[in-house]
Amino acid sequence: MVSTDRILAFAAMSLLVIAIPGPSVLFVIGRALAHGRRTAVATAIGNVLGSYLLVVAVSIGIGSLVERSVTVYLTVKLLGAAYLVYLGVQAFRHRKELRASAIRRTPAGAPRGDLRTVLDGALVGATNPKGVVFFAAVLPQFVDHTAGQVSAQMLLLGLVPISIGLVTDTLWGLTASAARTWFARSDRRLSLVGGAGGMAMIGLGVTVAVTGRAD
Repeated sequence: MVSTDRILAFAAMSLLVIAIPGPSVLFVIGRALAHGRRTAVATAIGNVLGSYLLVVAVSIGIGSLVERSVTVYLTVKLLGAAYLVYLGVQAFRHRKELRASAIRRTPAGAPRGDLRTVLDGALVGATNPKGVVFFAAVLPQFVDHTAGQVSAQMLLLGLVPISIGLVTDTLWGLTASAARTWFARSDRRLSLVGGAGGMAMIGLGVTVAVTGRAD
């Protein structure tokens, strides 16, 4: 259905795009610093699930609508930005609770289950402007229209960047959480890193809101 050459070419393109840290990567790092390894991994899983929702949207035609409509694009972008800021504020508010949280091996602040963490990551992944543009503008270029089953081809090709993203996002998260473990030896250092993680998410949200298409 999809030739090996097309899959390899799309994989190379995906790797180049994913190698440039975007909102999803920075979000995983921020969550890792604020809450630790378990949350980082769950966030990475949520991110790729949300990203694959973009693939599904593109395969049925919604993705191109988002890319072509300024209003829809801005709505998606601002929703994602607002949620990033909200999560960053929550992480910053609870930064002083991280020491006790680290000892109990549970997230700081209000209880947050793995499913909720995955859903948080999925929302960020699905509203990531970088992902919207990539899947709406780049993915269709690697589809062989003469072979038919265009939607199925897109769904299959979409698994390539999703797999790459899962590996890279998880590695980023594990690396950041390892640094957090060192900071956990000091109440003050852990509070600082928790605050840094929260501020990083707030800054990321603001950046996402003010950058992107100007048309």
